[in-house]
Amino acid sequence: MAKYEMLYLLNNDLTDEAKDAKIAKYEDIVKSMGGAIVSTDKWGTKKTAYPIKFKNEAYYVLMTFEAASGATVEELKRVAGIDADVVRRLITKLN
Repeated sequence: MAKYEMLYLLNNDLTDEAKDAKIAKYEDIVKSMGGAIVSTDKWGTKKTAYPIKFKNEAYYVLMTFEAASGATVEELKRVAGIDADVVRRLITKLN
C-alpha cells in the first residue's frame, strides 16, 4: 500500500465538535475504501499566508494514511472539494 499525506484547512469558525466530526469523516473515507490511518495531527488554528474567503486564520489538520489504490485519493479530493468547511486541501504521495 502507498503512503499519502493530506493537509487540509478547516473553517476556523466551526465548533470543536464540528471540527472533530469533519476529521472523523475524512478518516472514515480512507477506512471504508480499504486504507489505514497512520496518524492524524491537529495543528490547530494558524494564520494563513494570505486571506482566503476574507479570513486570515484556519484550523490545520495533517492526516497520514495508507491506501491500496488511487481511488481513495480521488474520493478524498472529491469530497473535500465540495465541502464548504474545507478551505484548502493538498494530498501528496510519500516515498
